[in-house]
Amino acid sequence: MDGDLKTAPPAEPIAPPRSDIDRPATARPKTVRWFIIVAVLIALVLGGLYEFNRFRSQAITSFFAHNKPPAAEISAVVAKTEIVPRSAPAIGSLDAVQQVTISPEVSGRVTQILFKSGAEVKTGDKLVQFNDAPDQGDLLNYQAQARWQAISLKRAQTLAKSQYAAQETVDQTQSLLDEARAEIQKTEAIIAQKLIRAPFAGRLGVRQINLGQYLNAGAPIVTLTNLAELYVNFTLPSRDRAEIKVGQRVTVTADAFSGRKFTATITTIEPQISPQTRTITVQARMANPEEALLPGMFVNADVELPPGPPEVVLPQTAVDYTLYGDSVYVIREAGKDAQGKPILKAVRVPVTTGTQWDGNVAILKGVKPGEQVVAVGQNKVQSGGQVIVTGNPPPAPPKHPTLE
Repeated sequence: MDGDLKTAPPAEPIAPPRSDIDRPATARPKTVRWFIIVAVLIALVLGGLYEFNRFRSQAITSFFAHNKPPAAEISAVVAKTEIVPRSAPAIGSLDAVQQVTISPEVSGRVTQILFKSGAEVKTGDKLVQFNDAPDQGDLLNYQAQARWQAISLKRAQTLAKSQYAAQETVDQTQSLLDEARAEIQKTEAIIAQKLIRAPFAGRLGVRQINLGQYLNAGAPIVTLTNLAELYVNFTLPSRDRAEIKVGQRVTVTADAFSGRKFTATITTIEPQISPQTRTITVQARMANPEEALLPGMFVNADVELPPGPPEVVLPQTAVDYTLYGDSVYVIREAGKDAQGKPILKAVRVPVTTGTQWDGNVAILKGVKPGEQVVAVGQNKVQSGGQVIVTGNPPPAPPKHPTLE
């Protein structure tokens, strides 16, 4: 019947979920064993590398300890004291003692050019002739007038003595004669001005005119320079005034003649000090027999000053010049060998250098007189290394020609 209750069928039991951790029990021990094996291998490799490096370092140290380099053969000098020359350096320029641009005193047309560019001329040599034909005609006219006035004067004087002529006539004739003679002298001067001559001996420059050219007074014709002697003009600091005197020697060098020295003598010292630069202007005079130097050149001038006290002197080859300072190798004894000979070692010593001249250098600090110093062969020497001194002397400085 409809009112009867229906019972549901009993539910089936739910099975519990399966676990994923059901794995073989031997998986974990195998992984640990592999890690141990790899770690042992790495440790063996690193240990081998360490032992190899240690063995190599010991072998290198032992090699250098038992294989010392042989003694270096060097040349040596003994440090000695000398009077060091002192000088006051300066930069100057050269000027000619005699130099001029030849120009005409009067205007005129060039009729003759009697020189060649660059030629040597003597005092009074003819250079250029201007047209002087009108002046030559005037000269003849004035000479004729002078002759006539001279005759007239003589006649008037004779008549005056006989009382046939007045003294006034004589005076007038004398005046006319003087005027004629003055015109002659003036015309001769104009003619002389139109023949241009060399005012002094020297060398001509480049010609600046042409034949037939009309020149005004003062127009440049050619330069004339006497190169036998030159002036050296330079300036020095005012602090050097007490040591600068007329007659002192000056050594002159020019970049155009590297290694060559010229000699000059101070002739003039400016009696004033420049208020702008506080320097003294000095002029020296020098011979230039070969005409090597030219006016306008820049030169280096070294004024020789009175010498100072003696200082330690070495050849310049003994000093090792570096960016870190100057130094020398001083030779010192380090015991004796089996034959009883002294063992010499070179020790690097820093030094302070001073004046340099003729291949020598003054040592202000670092070396004492009498010490033996390496002069040649520093590139083979190590500080503290053994050396053998040969009998070869150090190279002599080059000899530069000096013009006195």
